[in-house]
Amino acid sequence: MRVLAVTSHSDRPEAETFIGLTGYGVDLEVMCAPDSPFYDHLKDSGVRITDLEVLHRIDTAAIRAIRNRLQDRDVDIIHGFNNKTIANAVLAATGLPVKVVAYRGIVGNVSFFNPSSWMTFLNPKVDRVVCVAEAVRKFFLNMRFLWMRLPAEKFVTIYKGHSLDWYNDKPTNLREFNIPKNAFVVGCIANYRPRKGIGVMVDAARYLPPEQPVHFLLVGNMDSAKLTKQINKSPLKHAIHRTGYRFDAPALMASCDAYVLPALKREGLPKGVIEAMAYAVPPIVTDSGGSPELIEDQFSGLIIPSGNVRALAEAITFLMKNPDIRRQIGKNAKERIGNYFRIEKTVEETYRLYEQLCK
Repeated sequence: MRVLAVTSHSDRPEAETFIGLTGYGVDLEVMCAPDSPFYDHLKDSGVRITDLEVLHRIDTAAIRAIRNRLQDRDVDIIHGFNNKTIANAVLAATGLPVKVVAYRGIVGNVSFFNPSSWMTFLNPKVDRVVCVAEAVRKFFLNMRFLWMRLPAEKFVTIYKGHSLDWYNDKPTNLREFNIPKNAFVVGCIANYRPRKGIGVMVDAARYLPPEQPVHFLLVGNMDSAKLTKQINKSPLKHAIHRTGYRFDAPALMASCDAYVLPALKREGLPKGVIEAMAYAVPPIVTDSGGSPELIEDQFSGLIIPSGNVRALAEAITFLMKNPDIRRQIGKNAKERIGNYFRIEKTVEETYRLYEQLCK
């Protein structure tokens, strides 16, 4: 089984999937940019790599390079991992007897009326779309226009797996953000976008018990004039800390008492929630996209309606006032990642998919 994976900047689950597939005996080659975060790790693990930087949705140099590899190695399957690599992989595979697999990590933003969608997930040349969550798969199956429907067999859910062994960072001392030692700290990792619902979390601060020392730690690119204005109006503006982008984001979340992702729509399988759960930090998520698939409500996390400010404030207050329950939920959350979102399962299911396509 010869597979060509085309990607841009692999995260660890993606890189470990490549490594695991080679362990299954897959003749795998990865085409990716040399500055990819896990480039050296892949090489050190014995994965064959060809340098390729895909710059555009239609990149003639990339298409030519991909097609040469498909022909030189007589590839059975080509697997693209983002919009640019998928579009170029489809064009490179045109006219060749190769199966095309595409990865989709978020809900929505695909349409029968969008030409770019026909270059990727809706293209007839794409044999399978690997959806990172069941919510992503259901989005495709619910797409409708007149008589047009998408074939159910084209879409398959394979959760992006993790390993608890990856999460051994020591909690960070939060004093650098002027957070008091006795504070109840609510963490969130995100880049500011309207759909992430950060404003909902800021609004929720006004409904928290005023006598409780609650602080919010917002990690990621949140340089937004709108968000700044909203924070400045908050009664807890002194307790809302924006750290900017941090390489130690998981260690920061390990230092928090609760994790919140107040997303409004289009979530796939959010990495920040998984990282928090791996550190036994109890998560609060909305019913948006694939977030609810990560947890069992009231057991390994709390699920609230998206956009509901009061529900978020109540969930934070509940965890703050019930420390024993909070710790148990955190423990259950860690066990859930370790048991149900294992990298070994991702590798096995991906291998079975390839095996099915090669029959």
